[in-house]
Amino acid sequence: MEKLRTEFQKKAGIPVESIVSSSGKLTTQIQQGAPFDVFLSADMSYPETLYKEGLTQSAPAIYAYGTLVLWTTGKWPLANDLKVLQNPVVRHIAIANPAKAPYGEAAESVLKKANMLEAIRSKIVYGESISQVNQYILSGSAEMGFTAKSVVLDSTLNNRGRWIELPNRSYSPIAQGVVVLKRTTQSKAAQQFVQFLRSSTARRILQKYGYRLP
Repeated sequence: MEKLRTEFQKKAGIPVESIVSSSGKLTTQIQQGAPFDVFLSADMSYPETLYKEGLTQSAPAIYAYGTLVLWTTGKWPLANDLKVLQNPVVRHIAIANPAKAPYGEAAESVLKKANMLEAIRSKIVYGESISQVNQYILSGSAEMGFTAKSVVLDSTLNNRGRWIELPNRSYSPIAQGVVVLKRTTQSKAAQQFVQFLRSSTARRILQKYGYRLP
């Protein structure tokens, strides 16, 4: 988001302030009247809900598909069979709250397909969002956790620990949506930002950080 924000400001000359939280929590804030202009969600269901409630200017559009990874700052061997999660030395596994964060929902889907969710449930530490999951992993509060590929590709973190990309077939596509909110007082600028997300510049940034494009 910082890269997108910087490039948009450079091209359009319009300042952007980003508020980062779980998609579910931001949706609740919007429903309660938060003065946001544009909503970028990691899950289409949340902007679709806002659209049905008449809180957006139009239906949401998919701007990218997220990718799930398993990340650790330790030296445990990582593999797609996820057997490392059952290692007794791994005591805490961080996952974003699946009720509010799409990456958490995807992580639980992966664990269910591996017939592992119940076996490791006592180890799971839920974060409010993947931002909190990342804090748990980086601080050592959790030996490993499930997060977005965009996180581990960040230049400030790409030398921190090890990660594996999880197969796309093991979870539903994390379609990420964007909408302009009806409450905005800067409709033109908000629409410009949405248009920017479709530009070649924005698409290159998204691909660089591991997103798949629609």
